[in-house]
Amino acid sequence: MPLLPPPPPPGARPDAAEAWVSEHLGDLTLEGPDGVAAGAFRGGQDAADAALATLDVTNYARRRSTVLPVSARGASRMSPYLRHGLLTLPAVWTAVRSAPEGDRKRYRDELLWAEYARHLYARVGSANGRALRREQPTAGAATWQGDPWPASMACMASVTEELHRDGWVVNQTRMWLASQWAVRAGADWRAGEQAMYAHLLDGSRASNRLGWQWTTGTGSGKAYGFSRWQVEKRAPALCRRCPLADRCPVQDWPDAPLGPAVEGPDLGRAPVPAGPAEVEGGGAAQVWLTAESLGDEDPALAADPDRPAVFVFDEPLLRRLRLSGKRLVFLAESLGDLAARRPLEVRRGVVTEELAGRSLAATWAPVPGWARRAAVLRPAEVHPWPWLARPRTSTLRSFSGWRKDLRL
Repeated sequence: MPLLPPPPPPGARPDAAEAWVSEHLGDLTLEGPDGVAAGAFRGGQDAADAALATLDVTNYARRRSTVLPVSARGASRMSPYLRHGLLTLPAVWTAVRSAPEGDRKRYRDELLWAEYARHLYARVGSANGRALRREQPTAGAATWQGDPWPASMACMASVTEELHRDGWVVNQTRMWLASQWAVRAGADWRAGEQAMYAHLLDGSRASNRLGWQWTTGTGSGKAYGFSRWQVEKRAPALCRRCPLADRCPVQDWPDAPLGPAVEGPDLGRAPVPAGPAEVEGGGAAQVWLTAESLGDEDPALAADPDRPAVFVFDEPLLRRLRLSGKRLVFLAESLGDLAARRPLEVRRGVVTEELAGRSLAATWAPVPGWARRAAVLRPAEVHPWPWLARPRTSTLRSFSGWRKDLRL
């Protein structure tokens, strides 16, 4: 049935969104209907606003890479809300303006990295699923045996458990996972990226693929070499309890020289697609929402607080991706929160078929899927994307070169 009942509103019993996803979308999830469970973050504008209100990046520069103990971590945990447009990069950028200078600068660098990922994705689209500059290292493939993320290693077991349970891990351990998979074990980085992406509440093809490419050396001139040294520094308790402490398979730096150069997508100086700078069209009857932009400040929503909205769970896409149910629970909670404030229609099916013939307002999004669907649906009203730094003609070969072009 394409039309779904509204997701549970805020204040419903804690497992209400899980039950809703299990009943209406469970067959599309990685775990199946009986395995749907929420992650470590609640979805919705209320949850996002509460997180932003308590954001404190004091000591971020010193503690951002801490893994254990959890209480000592400095990560901000804003990424799931930024991923789905419940918060915008400009809003979070402004929120830390009074933080200590070193911490503010370091945190804003991370926000700029997220913007860089979006600029790159806007330029190359799904081509970011191919090696950008080099093939991945191959030395590990000849020597590593078994699972690229072996449960016998306490560091891998701990991080993958957190990823699968919570749907979120700190950036330091994301690099551990990527390097262990591709650089150390020599497994295909694309398969590893998908294995992580399926669980991440902040999972996006823009950020996740870029992170894997830069860590494994396919997007840069240097691979990140995961070894015991990082674990001892960031989470020493893991090594102390590891059954392989006396025969650690990552005791030394990996011997994995970079692969050969490839002819990837053009990252040289050229225009980066940015969408409209001002609203195009007008008078649309309904707002078409996407997973990129579910917050109250979505420009198409904010333009008319009384205009009804519609969201379509893309059945063919979800069936192919097999995302963890916790990702869909987060979306359901966000939609339930929104439905408490304005009329919202939730559907399941092929997006272009479910929305065919409608008068739609939409916010432009820097993802290839939006462009393909918009070309068919032809929204009557298109709003600008809330960039932190609006794209211009720029190089995307490196973060540092791109940043120089911004002149922030």
